[in-house]
Amino acid sequence: MQKICFIFIVLIFLSLGVSAQNKQYRVGIIGFYNCENFYDTIDDPRVDDAEYLPNSQNHYDGAVYQDKVGRLTEVLSQVGRDITPDGLSLFGVSEIENETVLNDLVAQPAFKGRNYKIVHYDSPDARGVDVALIYNPKYFQVLYSEPLHVDLIEEGKPHATRDVLWVNGIYDGDTINVFVNHWPSRRGGEEASAPYRATAARVAKHVIDSLMAINPETKVVLMGDLNDDPTSPSVAKVLVAKGDKEKVRAGGLYNPWVRFIKDGVGTLAYDDMWNLFDQIIISHGWLDQTQHGWFYNKALIFRKDFMIQQSGKYKGYPLRTFDGNTYQHGYSDHLPTYIVLVKEVVK
Repeated sequence: MQKICFIFIVLIFLSLGVSAQNKQYRVGIIGFYNCENFYDTIDDPRVDDAEYLPNSQNHYDGAVYQDKVGRLTEVLSQVGRDITPDGLSLFGVSEIENETVLNDLVAQPAFKGRNYKIVHYDSPDARGVDVALIYNPKYFQVLYSEPLHVDLIEEGKPHATRDVLWVNGIYDGDTINVFVNHWPSRRGGEEASAPYRATAARVAKHVIDSLMAINPETKVVLMGDLNDDPTSPSVAKVLVAKGDKEKVRAGGLYNPWVRFIKDGVGTLAYDDMWNLFDQIIISHGWLDQTQHGWFYNKALIFRKDFMIQQSGKYKGYPLRTFDGNTYQHGYSDHLPTYIVLVKEVVK
């Protein structure tokens, strides 16, 4: 079985443009997915989950919930499987209500053998949606985790939003720091709400800068639904995430999604235009392809025909969960993103 997996990996590397001659490689897939209102059916008086209850106008009952779980599984179980049989080794999620829904997700038969574990904290968000990190312990060991609070003031009053999840751990020999984000929405307009996303960006950037001050080659992965594009000020100016690898220096961040958005490729659609809010940004430490540790190979958007609306006013958009109060048997209004990592196996 190991020989078969190795041959499979070598063939994949040849297709990825990485020389496999006289060398053995491992592949790792890191991803992110906005699960679009992934609620359970239980009323939680602490949050505004009224739309996602059996007696709501959405009729969000057990059958709908189980279908939602199955559809998210259908997507996530396939991401990266054409590159490695293990699929996603580590991935962030957003718009999840609690750890209960995540436990139901990772228990699905399609994930058998991956033994996914969860890092999750309840956020103060009024809608009750959180972020989380899911990982395969074959690849990743958690050493430390913390929710980083985002202090927002809206119209002179504190405004609750999602925390930034910071997880430090060992990714198959490499110490890495992962930040899972779901920045404030564009409610009220892109320009008017931009300062809120800049505030969220600074929360993660503050910790990243502290890590880089100790070691400029620290391996960082910042992922999430940023509610901004790769060229937006929160990303390009606050994070200083650059789209040209040659311009990224030690301690800096590389954003592979700049090229995508400039080519008109995105992960969600609005008013017949594509945005790319779902990003995975990495630090300079991942870019050296001659290193013995893990290094970055490429970035991809997971998009299959079954995930796309085939008719109606949202034709061509990601197949969303609801259209108004009508359940669409959809997946999410976002598409997942993922990056491919490579590591030479030293004999």
